[in-house]
Amino acid sequence: MNVITLVGRAGRDPEVRYFESGTMVANLTLAVNAFKKDEEPDWFNLVIWGKQAQVAADYVKKGGLISVSGRSTTEKWIDKATGEQRSKPIVNVERIALCGSKRDSEGDGQPAPAAAPAHAFTPTPPMARAAAPQPAWNTAPISDEEVPF
Repeated sequence: MNVITLVGRAGRDPEVRYFESGTMVANLTLAVNAFKKDEEPDWFNLVIWGKQAQVAADYVKKGGLISVSGRSTTEKWIDKATGEQRSKPIVNVERIALCGSKRDSEGDGQPAPAAAPAHAFTPTPPMARAAAPQPAWNTAPISDEEVPF
């Protein structure tokens, strides 16, 4: 069974091409971190077709965290300059999922909010929990305007 699933960061913005038939293809690279911090990431060439390519074109930006699944293949061609046969491994993506936060995808240069809202969860450090139990949630009242639904 030829199935590959990867989670990593886009190495560049997707390069998108359209065909006369209306079909769309997007190409990009994906950097997947190694298990050890001092190792370089593994790089994968991705080819994405159709509706998934449209998703990539609209939402994936350089550095964005994505998950892809598809199948591994080898692209082969003849080098015009040397006449030699060349090849490179690629991942034909069948499904793409955006994994980053909204803040990751915005990247508009705006600073992140400095403080969390009053009703946000604030974890208690382990040492403080052992010394004196504290509630994990702030008990400040919540107004109707702050409820998301």
